Amino acid sequence: MNCNQIRELLPDITTSAGMGAAMPEVENHIASCAACAAHLREFQKTMALLDEWQAPEPSAYFDTRLGARLREEMARPAAGWLGWLRRPAWAMSAAGVVLAGALAVGIGIGGRSYIYVSETMATMPPSLSVPVQPGTAVGDLQALQRNDELYADFDVLDELQVQDDVTANP
Repeated sequence: MNCNQIRELLPDITTSAGMGAAMPEVENHIASCAACAAHLREFQKTMALLDEWQAPEPSAYFDTRLGARLREEMARPAAGWLGWLRRPAWAMSAAGVVLAGALAVGIGIGGRSYIYVSETMATMPPSLSVPVQPGTAVGDLQALQRNDELYADFDVLDELQVQDDVTANP
């Protein structure tokens, strides 16, 4: 085993029942590699410290203070340009109503424009499309599409050639 594999196994080695539970190849590597042995000792020290650590108990009034703080935050008016969205509809100012209406109209016009352009592009004849440089992927695909019938004829010719080869060499 190499040092990287040993470092990946350190949590398993440390949490198991000591070095006796480790594989013999791991024990041999740690015995022969000072760096891995040092890493194992440091990892064991860290795990021992974590085992001793106790989470502190929250104060008796923690829940009460947290609830009060949450109520304060909910009661505070929202800041920023989107703050008016957090208020109820009856409290919305005239400027907010106008802004929301303008936004809705803008989204509607933009959506309709997108649909119109996509429908127009779908029905546009290939001669009016943007020219693409030959040799590019798009240009090659367009050339294949334009010459589809021609290539279909080549397939027929290839099949005829195979039949001629079979009949000539029985």
